Amino acid sequence: MGSFGMGRRPRGSLRISVARRWLVPATVWLLVSAGLRAGLDEYIRKPDSSYSWKLKNKVELSTGVVYDLELISQTWQGITWTHQLQVYQPSGVSPAATMLIYVTGGKANPANMLFGTELAKGIGAPVAVLYDIPNQPLLGNKREDALIAETFVRYLESKDENWPLLFPMVKSVIRAMDTLQAFSEQTWGKKVEKFVISGGSKRGWTTWLTAATGDPRVKAIAPLVIDMLNLRLQMSHQVECFGTYSEMIRDYTERKLVPMPDTEEARRLWAMVDPWVYRERLTQPKLIVNGANDPYWTVDALNLYWDDLPGDKWVLIVPNAGHDLMQRTAAGRDRSRALTTLAAFVRHYTLDNPMPRMTWQHKDADGQHVLCVSCDQQPKGARLWVARAPTLDFRKATWEERVLPEADKQIEARLAPPGDGFMAFYAELDFSDNGTIYRLSTQLRVVGKGRKENASGK
Repeated sequence: MGSFGMGRRPRGSLRISVARRWLVPATVWLLVSAGLRAGLDEYIRKPDSSYSWKLKNKVELSTGVVYDLELISQTWQGITWTHQLQVYQPSGVSPAATMLIYVTGGKANPANMLFGTELAKGIGAPVAVLYDIPNQPLLGNKREDALIAETFVRYLESKDENWPLLFPMVKSVIRAMDTLQAFSEQTWGKKVEKFVISGGSKRGWTTWLTAATGDPRVKAIAPLVIDMLNLRLQMSHQVECFGTYSEMIRDYTERKLVPMPDTEEARRLWAMVDPWVYRERLTQPKLIVNGANDPYWTVDALNLYWDDLPGDKWVLIVPNAGHDLMQRTAAGRDRSRALTTLAAFVRHYTLDNPMPRMTWQHKDADGQHVLCVSCDQQPKGARLWVARAPTLDFRKATWEERVLPEADKQIEARLAPPGDGFMAFYAELDFSDNGTIYRLSTQLRVVGKGRKENASGK
């Protein structure tokens, strides 16, 4: 399926103090961002007569039915974008008013079809998977980040705001919602009204920006492994932690997109594609899923934007997992930690069943680092995940589990300072939904001598 970054704003949530090495002044950034929404909004609303869809096949399996649709979402820069859109309906599962759209690249294959069917079974409602996001290869056989970077460069050269590839990627999701509403009404006599959008990496980036359009059909979002909101600070924080930019974003550094060129067009470009700039629109419930060892991002990247996100929000940090969310365990590699929480989140919003509420506070007391967590439901279990590193680079660190006692929905963890080097830690709680255990996390804190951080106290 391609690679995969509670509740109310927590008290004592963390803000990272970051050096502004290459940053433009905040006042300039705000002036640039004031008019940026027109680029995304105008692209999404622009009429396009090439949009169409058709049901190509209906596959009857022992596990259920797979509907195979062909979607033409748009014509972008003279290129017709065609997508495979599959709907998985397991046996005995009835349509619901809310549907998950999982956004991914490539084409359907037996493994993907099994994934979609099992996910739909776990949720208890049909699931749609939108493929070919983005259409590729394009523009000289480029793919993925190299293709996105190419479109960014072409925007800077031409000032044509149709170029940034994230715009047609988002429009493809909007057209998928249009299609699924028409399909569901024709096929089941029951129109899907709302959608939960999810996807990983650049498809997670697409998920954020789809929510930023303000489309009222987006009921909730679950962006995976796209821990990059507030790009203006994220890049500087990478240099602080890694000594340079992550090698995983070399498609952008090699094209001299990072560090950001000091031009009006470059500032506008990054503002147009940074979900953080649209944050007042991101009011939908959000589940953010990250890997604790994701080489793309700093371990505490979430703290640069968590407090700024409005509305209900939850996070899951998968320990000993990278960009693919495959957790390394003694028994092997396992993605179930991420998938069970994703399925539970979608199920909660499909059935309009409230998610557990969590608040937490990171603080120091009696010479120790303290993490206090409160819940409105009794968790089924709780643990602390702890990692140590000689520098602020935790990409290759090993996360160790410490079981925590829980009583009366209150949990407290205490840790001695690390001495030499640095220590990162967060709490993870277990909850039950439909007989399945899933996990939710707190924010992660990094401590060590000379470490600068600001507790927001909000």
